[in-house]
Amino acid sequence: MSRTPKPPDRNTPPTVQRLRFRYAKRGRLRFTSHRDFQRALERAVRRAGVPIAYSAGFSPHPKISYAGAAPTGAASEAEYAELGVAVRCDPQALRAGLDAALPDGLDVLEVVEAGSGALADRLQASFWEIACPVEAAGDLASAVEAFLARDVVEVERLTKNGLRVFDIRDAVRRLDLTRPEPAAGAPSGGTTDLSIPCAILQVVVRHGTPAVRPDDVLAGLRLASGLELPPPHRMTRRSQGPWDEESGTVGDPLAPDRDASVTS
Repeated sequence: MSRTPKPPDRNTPPTVQRLRFRYAKRGRLRFTSHRDFQRALERAVRRAGVPIAYSAGFSPHPKISYAGAAPTGAASEAEYAELGVAVRCDPQALRAGLDAALPDGLDVLEVVEAGSGALADRLQASFWEIACPVEAAGDLASAVEAFLARDVVEVERLTKNGLRVFDIRDAVRRLDLTRPEPAAGAPSGGTTDLSIPCAILQVVVRHGTPAVRPDDVLAGLRLASGLELPPPHRMTRRSQGPWDEESGTVGDPLAPDRDASVTS
């Protein structure tokens, strides 16, 4: 005998506040998939006693949204998410509670009350640092020069729908190679997060469909130069946010929310 589905709860508390936060993926936790992070965050919300708001219906789910997640295996200092709560919360207390409830390496860096506009609309570009073996600096310099000289750089990516070929050249708005320097004793969050000398590729990519990832840029460098470049030590997203074409910089997506909270 089949069970009658439970009717939706009509008394679901409404969302009274939206909060946006920036978090980091560091160390071995850079191998955490986006789905793994979603599960970890939902557990942290429960452990921290966050009064999360839920959707109405037969299968209520917590009101948490994500935007611009880094690929698995890449470290990041600039991941973003937004949650809705049923009771107003102090952003600083919420940050401390969530950070304490998440494992080390998944670190909540800042929480602000959300203003108007969609967070995803502000995430227009990313600034990446790719730490490569120091002995590859000469080949990397030649590869960067060859890449920038091209109008089209087509790379391949295996997707769930099969092999896809797409041009990444226009999405790469900046590509520089910094000369290798020893990074011994560099603190977490420093230029390389490594204790060995590295050649650092600095890359700014505009977001689009499909999103251009750091490994796509490395594939493009190999294609443009014909050189066999070694795999990188580490790929780290340093920032993501609104793109300023005039200055060639990636802005802070939470700045409008901070400004709104100051003036309110």
